[in-house]
Amino acid sequence: MTTNNTQQPEKTTHYDMIAIGAGSGGLSAVERAAEYGKKCCVIEVKTIGGTCVNVGCVPKKVMWFAANTATQINSAKGFGFDVELKNFSWKTLKEGRDNYIKGITTWYDGYLEELGIDYIHGFGKLVDQHTVSVNGVEYSADTIVLSPGGEPAVPHVEGAKYGITSDGFFELEDLPAKVAVVGGGYIGVELAGVLNALGSSVEIFCRADKLLGGFDPMIQDALNKDYANHGIKLHHNIQIDKVSKEKTLHTNKGDFSGFDVIIWAVGRNPMTQHLGLENAGVDSDQRGFIPTDKFQATNIDNIFALGDATGRAPLTPVAIAAGRRLSDRLYNSMTDRHLDYNNIATVVFSHPPIGTIGLTEAQANEQFNQVKVYKSEFTPMADALLDHKTTTALKLVCEGDDEKVVGCHIMGHGADEMLQGFAVAIKMGATKKQLDDTVAIHPSSAEELVTMR
Repeated sequence: MTTNNTQQPEKTTHYDMIAIGAGSGGLSAVERAAEYGKKCCVIEVKTIGGTCVNVGCVPKKVMWFAANTATQINSAKGFGFDVELKNFSWKTLKEGRDNYIKGITTWYDGYLEELGIDYIHGFGKLVDQHTVSVNGVEYSADTIVLSPGGEPAVPHVEGAKYGITSDGFFELEDLPAKVAVVGGGYIGVELAGVLNALGSSVEIFCRADKLLGGFDPMIQDALNKDYANHGIKLHHNIQIDKVSKEKTLHTNKGDFSGFDVIIWAVGRNPMTQHLGLENAGVDSDQRGFIPTDKFQATNIDNIFALGDATGRAPLTPVAIAAGRRLSDRLYNSMTDRHLDYNNIATVVFSHPPIGTIGLTEAQANEQFNQVKVYKSEFTPMADALLDHKTTTALKLVCEGDDEKVVGCHIMGHGADEMLQGFAVAIKMGATKKQLDDTVAIHPSSAEELVTMR
């Protein structure tokens, strides 16, 4: 997308800060720097807003809301409503979603112009530690921020081209009848839940024996049970060897066929391979991630890195927070200003959603001598009258004599909204007693977190 203020600046060639990547991290860094009166430029080769706005969090959440609506319609008869789902238009949903996203990206043009930030649409590459080349023109800066983001990984197997990634999911013009989702992490779980709720027949293929590797086992078990109960076929300990043109998966456990779409959800790679890191002497690891210290600094003192390209907590709010803190420190005399990467809350928008912060039970046992766990699992009241019920599962992981809460794991209706408030308390060092001293809101699922014994 190139509009008036995306043209190359005619006069300015030197900036206080240049950010390569106009996603959450890069935009946040230059926005905050501009507030402090600094002259900034942001460069983006794809579409302003980055992954989150265009092919990530925002369009995904729109699809999740649509899927929830479908679930509520199907559940209405349990509460006595004579409701019939007559039709669903994927085309209408896609058009509405795409227009919503277009409104956001268009808004950025005027917003950046108002802040005095130059936006260049093109591929930015380091020439040296103070110079960036884009569209054949060189620009210099005192500070350079690398925030190129990531892109979906595609496995190195024969016939991988017959599948699509999460980017391709947002390009689908029709709801596929039968889908194979390869990968049991965040993205695979989320896309599978959306497609299943909207009417696709969905099968998940993952290498591990449970979905969401790295999450607390309580969450893994509850999600596996709920997804299976709601018609999603789960294939664990699967290795994909080959994909045929007919979209047949050839695996270590046999062949699986009949799919309209195969979605690769096997991770994401940093978009750093063509940044010219070597021209400025910036270090990266074998996968292309750029190591940084707590101040987001690379091994080159005036070059910083943010967001997914660093390999740490690849979440939109993390990139935003890190970018703002970076500019606070550089331009507002906040000498120790940095992001604390401990106790970062995150949500998986599955069906139902999952929220988690802090340590799993196993991680706590590795770090502390005295660990106590409180947990509860039940059918939420919202599903009490329904034929197809979901699970609400809650766990608090506590350590020490004062039972400081070091982990909180939630699956169930409202988990995404529920966790935010508890995350504040846990970040502040809340203990189990302090949660117990909080009067419960009844009847709610969240009250279990302040009443568990």
